[in-house]
Amino acid sequence: MASVPETIDLPGRAPGWLDKERTIAAPGYNRWLVPPAALAIHLCIGMAYGFSVFWLPLSKALGVTAPLACPADTGFFSAVFSTSCDWKVTWLGWMYTLFFVFLGSAAAIFGGWLERAGPRKAGFVAALCWCGGLVVSAAGVYTHQIWMLWLGSGVIGGIGLGLGYISPVSTLIKWFPDRRGMATGMAIMGFGGGAMIGAPLADKLMRYFATPNSVGVWQTFLVLAALYFVFMSAGAFGYRLPQTGWKPAGWTPPPPSRQAMITSRNVHLDKAWKTPQFWLIWGVLCLNVSAGIGVLGMASPMLQEVFGGRLIGLDLGFNDLSPEQRTQIATIAAGFTGLLSLFNIVGRFFWASLSDRIGRKVTYAVFFLLGIALYASIPSLGHAGQIALFVAAFCVILSMYGGGFATVPAYLADMFGTQMVGAIHGRLLTAWSVAGILGPFLLTYLRDFQLESGVPKAQVYDITMYILVGLLALGLLCNLLIRPVAEKYHMSDAELAAEKVKAHERSMEPDAPTAAPAAFTPAVALAWLAVGLPMLWGAWITLQKALVLF
Repeated sequence: MASVPETIDLPGRAPGWLDKERTIAAPGYNRWLVPPAALAIHLCIGMAYGFSVFWLPLSKALGVTAPLACPADTGFFSAVFSTSCDWKVTWLGWMYTLFFVFLGSAAAIFGGWLERAGPRKAGFVAALCWCGGLVVSAAGVYTHQIWMLWLGSGVIGGIGLGLGYISPVSTLIKWFPDRRGMATGMAIMGFGGGAMIGAPLADKLMRYFATPNSVGVWQTFLVLAALYFVFMSAGAFGYRLPQTGWKPAGWTPPPPSRQAMITSRNVHLDKAWKTPQFWLIWGVLCLNVSAGIGVLGMASPMLQEVFGGRLIGLDLGFNDLSPEQRTQIATIAAGFTGLLSLFNIVGRFFWASLSDRIGRKVTYAVFFLLGIALYASIPSLGHAGQIALFVAAFCVILSMYGGGFATVPAYLADMFGTQMVGAIHGRLLTAWSVAGILGPFLLTYLRDFQLESGVPKAQVYDITMYILVGLLALGLLCNLLIRPVAEKYHMSDAELAAEKVKAHERSMEPDAPTAAPAAFTPAVALAWLAVGLPMLWGAWITLQKALVLF
């Protein structure tokens, strides 16, 4: 078969390598080359979930073997700029808040720009921000200035997270109109899997670079920045867009219907966020994520405090354990956390793919109904000592947490069309920013409040679980209220044509083939191996840790 050019140059000025015109695929381009490109970016930025691997080493960056405490009279700002005492883990933990606040903010602010600039430019800028932020953080560790970590990885890196996260959404949905959920699930699965690869890799690098005078963190940041920049750049340059009008061979779009939850029209970004559907889906995502993200952050202490010595066959509470016994159950809890991460990843692909068959609204109804039942059962399972069922319940919960992220882009495409779905998705991710504060607040502060009130550690999570049940009930109500978008919000044919011109799109020639080549080719195999092998390595490391549970 004659070779097919990868892209088509449009008339006018010669497009630059990052311009959207350079990403428009020629007829016959293999769409299965696009998901690995998206995965390459998401697997790198997904390390945001694994940044806690740095907290303990950084808390003794000066002392090396033990934290070097600041004098008792040291003020906050003095401690922040001090080069003579170590940082507290709680200060380092602010990185998480910065990550997700700036992820949502950047996605909302730059979503419209992404649709016009194209995924390649957005992906490359994301690489510059995420990797550049790591370099700034490395300088912050080297000079012992925590504000440089907050600025570098937290703010600059957070902007890279937002751009990188939404960069493939619109592209994948346009390449896979027949399997929207599966396509976005494949990419967003990578965000969940980034920590599974990055955390053990960072741990090995820190051990390699550690010396009697250094914990090896700043060197690790620089190595990760170089590795991530190569992978993210490869992903960005691997993006291709289909020509307007392209569709898979043999696929027929579903017929339009007033009752259909999949529209054949498009809604402009400026109108989409003013619709009730946008805010209902915003509520659906925020409430689903709030419940899951709080549990994810407290999984390890929760298992230890609820079951205590029963994790190692002893009928003792957590406070009655010796330091050696607490070390044993901490190892088991780390395996529990790894298992939850694995289900978070698998759930992104499983639930998003399932949503192509049963519909997005039904999928979220399952999330909320099943979640309500599981969260409500957690206290009883804990008090009854049912460790296996307790673990299984949280594994399913975390699969639905990941599935909520992966399914929502397809839900938006169903509601608002595909023309500006990436930008709309960016606006919606502000729900994640809110959830990133609400979820951990509920679990950590309610836990501390109950402990101060004298509630035993094994029971402090009971009330919290019932509050999360209430959040899920609200989410279910939001989901049930979602209806198709009213026609008054749809773009007219003239408005759509004008938007396509602004987005530098090119329509297919009338006689151009619509079929894509076979899914498996040597190029496709190599692309999937490049992202698949690191994922398999990370999964193997995670499973090894999880086996401690059994």
